[in-house]
Amino acid sequence: MYKLDKRKFSFTIITVIVGLMIAIQFQTVKQPIIRDTRDTWQLRSDLNREQEIQSQIIQEIRKYDKMLQEYSKERDESKENIVRETLEELKREAGLTEMSGPGIKMAVKPLFDEDIIGNVQENISADLLRRFVNELNSYGVEEISIANQRVVSNTVIREINGRTKVNNAWIPNVNFEIIVITSDPTKLYNRLQVSRAMDEFAIENLLLEVSTPINQVTVPAYDEQIRVKFMEPVKAGKEGD
Repeated sequence: MYKLDKRKFSFTIITVIVGLMIAIQFQTVKQPIIRDTRDTWQLRSDLNREQEIQSQIIQEIRKYDKMLQEYSKERDESKENIVRETLEELKREAGLTEMSGPGIKMAVKPLFDEDIIGNVQENISADLLRRFVNELNSYGVEEISIANQRVVSNTVIREINGRTKVNNAWIPNVNFEIIVITSDPTKLYNRLQVSRAMDEFAIENLLLEVSTPINQVTVPAYDEQIRVKFMEPVKAGKEGD
């Protein structure tokens, strides 16, 4: 009985030892130890290669970082340019800048002097000027100035105490110019030759002398403050809105 227990105990010990050996062997096979067999020259060569790769990566990072900064700068400048161009365009449309282009000049002169018809009208009427400006606009002209006063969307032509004002400037009785910019001055010239404008000026003893088409005429900028009543500043929103 004692011998039988001793054999069981020995068998158990042997089984445990064999199991441990098999486990160690299995672990050794599963994770084999790889020894670095490179010599000093190879290690140095590999180190140099790794340093070159690292240097290239750093250069690439700097390159793309610089590109990113340039794109950001261009985007900011682009926004600034767009705002500036839009502002200039709005100023041109509002008549706040001097404009040049093909057009026609018209001189307003007395038709007859006092020696012939006696007393002459001392002032060109605001009604005549308004009707003539409306007629020019119906011909599709782009810009108009009367006696160096730019006609814009809020220009007022009015008569005060027998004298005529365009914007806030008094208009001379005679001997002033009306300048018009148009894309087709020849067409405008032909229309004016058959219009009733000259007759209407003649009724007020005025001669409307129309020049032949001119390649470039200049009208001054509107030099008064434009009052805005029905506009409000846009609230800043998210980028892209």
